[in-house]
Amino acid sequence: MIRRAIDGGVARMLTIGVDVLSSRRAIELAEQYAEVYAAVGVHPNDCADFDAAMLQEVRSLAQQPKVIAIGEIGLDYYWHKVDHGVQARAFQAQLELAAELRKPVIVHSREAAADTIGMLENFTRHSSLVTGTLHSYFDDLTIMQRAFAIGFCCGVTGPITFKKSDRERDIIRQAPLDRLLIETDAPFLTPVPHRGQRNEPAYVRHVAETIAQVQELTVEVVAQQTTLNANQLLGW
Repeated sequence: MIRRAIDGGVARMLTIGVDVLSSRRAIELAEQYAEVYAAVGVHPNDCADFDAAMLQEVRSLAQQPKVIAIGEIGLDYYWHKVDHGVQARAFQAQLELAAELRKPVIVHSREAAADTIGMLENFTRHSSLVTGTLHSYFDDLTIMQRAFAIGFCCGVTGPITFKKSDRERDIIRQAPLDRLLIETDAPFLTPVPHRGQRNEPAYVRHVAETIAQVQELTVEVVAQQTTLNANQLLGW
């Protein structure tokens, strides 16, 4: 899968933890392949037992050489797996960790856009040390503009290629290209024409092609700019 991505023009990949175990596995994978980097963190749907000890484990993992971000962290009100207050405390603690270590954050937000952007605005108001991306972004234009105003990027994934995603394409059409990243959310959200199959990094090309179509640009321009955006955000 990594070879297919490289052969398809993908120079670097970020694999992202959702709990301590998957964060460790992300680091192991990154250490095996020069093109792969890792993010470590505890996802809102996996933070029910989040405590100081777990935070310390994430802190320790985050200091490994190929770890370049804290994530996936944030808020999820869709699945009702973890109390909202517990999610918020875990999110806040990991934002503080990111500021401490000066690493960007990969933010998950599902049906929690107002609270997510509110927490990020409050945090960045007091700390200029944290930036990041709203991963797999498909909330409204206003939330996106608020994210851009605090220096965040937004990640674009496979659903932008879906036939019924006119609303999402319209939002991306209005977004400045220098604030967009392309990503997979693999193995989920597989873009057309591979929808229904397992997603993988090589398929970000289809996301880039759709961004190019809606912004009336060439794929090469989109590839170059989103690569530059990732380089600036992640420092890889």
